[in-house]
Amino acid sequence: MTVQVGEKVADFTLPNQDGELVSLSDFKGKHVVLYFYPKDMTPGCTTEACDFRDAHESFKDLDAVIIGISPDPVASHQKFIDKHDLPFLLLADEEKQVAEQFDVWKLKKNFGREYYGIERSTFIIDKEGVLQKEFRKVKVKGHVEAALEFIREQL
Repeated sequence: MTVQVGEKVADFTLPNQDGELVSLSDFKGKHVVLYFYPKDMTPGCTTEACDFRDAHESFKDLDAVIIGISPDPVASHQKFIDKHDLPFLLLADEEKQVAEQFDVWKLKKNFGREYYGIERSTFIIDKEGVLQKEFRKVKVKGHVEAALEFIREQL
């Protein structure tokens, strides 16, 4: 069952970059900016992660946490964080269970080749765990500002 705007998001648990298990419910009482991205260290994903990094304090000021999710393994996430000084959690969804819960594991086409991968998407979950906004098929440029603005409007 895909999560819908206005509905409570089912709890999930994934390992973070340190191999520690993190659950969505750990963040009850905070806004959660959950962003799905295709792959660590790729150009678009690096730009997006660095944009979230640069806006981290602004999100924190609004009582919001940023969590990135990709199918990459824990060790890859740790290297990505170390290389780009990322101040937020990256969760490893190697089985794509959470990606499927949010309907972001999609058939993609690139240069005539078809394959499954993550459709870059961001979800904003309120302090009670209810999905308030979804940004699908995200274009990196200007996206972080749009997510930040949406949370500001909710306050």
